[in-house]
Amino acid sequence: MYFNTHKEILQQPRVWRETYEVIRSRKDEIKAFTDKYMAEGYKVVLTGAGSSAYIGDALECALSGTRFRGARSIATTDILSCPSLYFNASSKVLLISFARSGNSPESIGAVKAVEQTAGKVAHIFITCNANGDLAQIKGDNVLAVILPPDTDDLGLAMTSSCTSMLLACSMLAQIAEIEAQKEYIDILADRVGKAIGRYEEKLKAIAEKPFKRAVFLGSGTLKGISEESRLKLQELSDGNVMCAFDSFLGFRHGPKAVINKETLIVYLVSPNPDVRRYELDLMNTIRKQGRYIACITVCQQPVECPECELMIDTDLPAGFPDIYGCVSCLFVAQLLGLYKSINLGLNPDTPSADGNISRVVEGVTLYI
Repeated sequence: MYFNTHKEILQQPRVWRETYEVIRSRKDEIKAFTDKYMAEGYKVVLTGAGSSAYIGDALECALSGTRFRGARSIATTDILSCPSLYFNASSKVLLISFARSGNSPESIGAVKAVEQTAGKVAHIFITCNANGDLAQIKGDNVLAVILPPDTDDLGLAMTSSCTSMLLACSMLAQIAEIEAQKEYIDILADRVGKAIGRYEEKLKAIAEKPFKRAVFLGSGTLKGISEESRLKLQELSDGNVMCAFDSFLGFRHGPKAVINKETLIVYLVSPNPDVRRYELDLMNTIRKQGRYIACITVCQQPVECPECELMIDTDLPAGFPDIYGCVSCLFVAQLLGLYKSINLGLNPDTPSADGNISRVVEGVTLYI
């Protein structure tokens, strides 16, 4: 079997280490840039579209213990259509844009919309394509962080690009201590690489079950990861599997109605025992009701999950930083999507046979 998507899932531990070296090598430049705007009271806004937006949704919680505390995630699609809802002449914005190709219309459009609406703006572009439109924007108020070439996924679905951009921003938020972050990146890469090897065939077997719906649940940072996980399986299956995401507690308030006998449930379990109490309660409730085809539990350390078809333990040490640990869950949905795509007779690199979705979004007219 050879698909770019498969290669790009498997290469993630390697490109995470390479991404670290990119950030570390530019420590002084990055620190000087971010120091300037943070000292002047600029507020961090995380933006992107699709998977790139979900990076921001996960980081909004994960960055709470860093210098980017209080960062707000606003999708480029929301900024472009309604910029005045978020910015005005008194706004001082450090806009961190995530973009795999940097060629999506919304990427450039959001930059222009913020500059036309906010009083003061500085930009950090985190992108995987040195030749993309976003990477070509220059200025004293611009810092472009270009990730290693292999992160620019060739497949439709963002896999190594998504996880690498998330980690890159996490490192930027801790740039003053970047040398100390190497230990965490090495542990993450090592443990996730081993977990992929242990669980790939088991995930393939789950993907071959005849589920038509899937639900991903996570709390805090892992809610953002569940959002991205939902997209991976849905787009790689070309919409044949309709997917949902939510927080564990939020899922009880109506969304739980989506579960039926054709539903796969994926629990992204928090490493925080206080949070996990609420999650285990819901898992037990759903187990007793029994209205699902299979369930997967993903955790950093083993938890009790009776009658669960698969428990994936990423084996991260206790107290591992959430800002990095959240990434360890994403290979699960990536591999589920890959193998469900194959099971459905699709090409995972181009699963949208009729061109309904494409690697770079097309057809958007910019009215700015």
